[in-house]
Amino acid sequence: MSTVEANVRPDYDAELQKIADYMLNSRIESDEAWDSARLCLMDTLGCGLLALRFPECTKHLGPLVEGTVVPHGARVPGTSFRLDPVKAAWDVGAIVRWLDYNDTWLAAEWGHPSDNLGAILAVADHLAQKRVAQGEAPLTMRDVLEAMIMAHEIQGVLALENSFNRVGLDHVVLVKVASTAVAAKLLGADREQLLAALSHAWVDGQSLRTYRHAPNAGSRKSWAAGDATSRAVRLADIALRGEMGVPGALSAPQWGFYDVLFSHTNRDLATKPEGERRFRFQREFGSYVMENILFKLSFPAEFHAQTACEAAVTLHPRVKGRLDEIERIVITTHESAIRIISKEGDLANPADRDHCLQYMIAVPLMLGELTAEHYEDDFHASHPELDTLRSKMEVVEEPRYTRDYLDPEKRSIANAIQIFFTDGTATEQVAVEYPIGHRRRRGEGIPVLEAKFRRNLETRFPRSRCEQILALCQDGQRLQATPVHRFMDLLVI
Repeated sequence: MSTVEANVRPDYDAELQKIADYMLNSRIESDEAWDSARLCLMDTLGCGLLALRFPECTKHLGPLVEGTVVPHGARVPGTSFRLDPVKAAWDVGAIVRWLDYNDTWLAAEWGHPSDNLGAILAVADHLAQKRVAQGEAPLTMRDVLEAMIMAHEIQGVLALENSFNRVGLDHVVLVKVASTAVAAKLLGADREQLLAALSHAWVDGQSLRTYRHAPNAGSRKSWAAGDATSRAVRLADIALRGEMGVPGALSAPQWGFYDVLFSHTNRDLATKPEGERRFRFQREFGSYVMENILFKLSFPAEFHAQTACEAAVTLHPRVKGRLDEIERIVITTHESAIRIISKEGDLANPADRDHCLQYMIAVPLMLGELTAEHYEDDFHASHPELDTLRSKMEVVEEPRYTRDYLDPEKRSIANAIQIFFTDGTATEQVAVEYPIGHRRRRGEGIPVLEAKFRRNLETRFPRSRCEQILALCQDGQRLQATPVHRFMDLLVI
């Protein structure tokens, strides 16, 4: 038995180098990606502003020490806070994710790439103010949009072929990694510093999915992304101060991410030789993810239920006067929806309800709409008929829906609903395969996105300010040229 270890320090893992090289050497040439990033910025900010109506969200915001004043502090949209970039990233990341209404990426892993805006805005706003104070040119919103495209790409491409949820890890691990990369770049990292920062993001320890699933679903899922973006900014800052990296963060035998957190419980990897226990990459990094991002435009609901909600709204006029006559409701869906959000039994809190496929169908069947308020305790308690409707639902998998969900050329998120009555009659089956926020329905979706943004702005600002912000965001060239701190001036109170 050997009593010594070989201490030959490796080069950085190839996966880390792939991300670093993308960050430092790539240019975004896709006009569609730039325009989608602009739409994504609007949608994400609007989701954050809407969340400020909910005290369970706002209780988390602000400095850790009351009254703290931070020179050139980063702003939190819709508030008067000026915070250090680490806490600002937490706050922005939390508000944009709180209502489960921002964009979504669906693949082997799921997630919400606009969560990364927490780190991006916090760092960019702070740096823009600091540079102006030093007589230098500030960052512009083009820098923000570019960082968004790249963060989307890193998170989304890693998610295409690598399932973290199947080993019990939460998807915010990818938010932490992507945010670390873009925060480090914005801060001016060289290649070694960027690699060091990325290595610490993987070594850092990762969140479990416990808080997203029955019977433990709770509000941590609403601030988990903020926590990840905040940690990312901290790790980028540590690397910029000259802290050494961990070259074998992923691949180190026994101690690396693959062996500790991934391959031992992932049969596809665990059966392979150590040198082959690697993430799989379906494509090179570019701008694919931003071009194909999914927007939640009509419903603040977990994305696997978006088409189900749309089908339920379609059926509402045909059942609204016959709810007591319903015998059963058959929901035909894809495997991921069954695994993530199909549940029965008591729903303990709003976070539990907005991750319940049956609840998210019951509300629009009954009311013809679904809003964030419909998840709240008071609403649920005053409408016991919702649980009655849930008890009549049957969920079945359609294999074609599952295949099309995973097909990179389709990326559908299909659901269908059919309702059977006690008198033997039934509605037709209403199927929706692509939600309105899908790339295939982008032209139809843009006016809905802009209307959603306008409504969300009006929850926080006077009409004149709303029009000013909306006009700027609709003008891509003017938006890109706007200094970040001037843009943020419009978003604070």
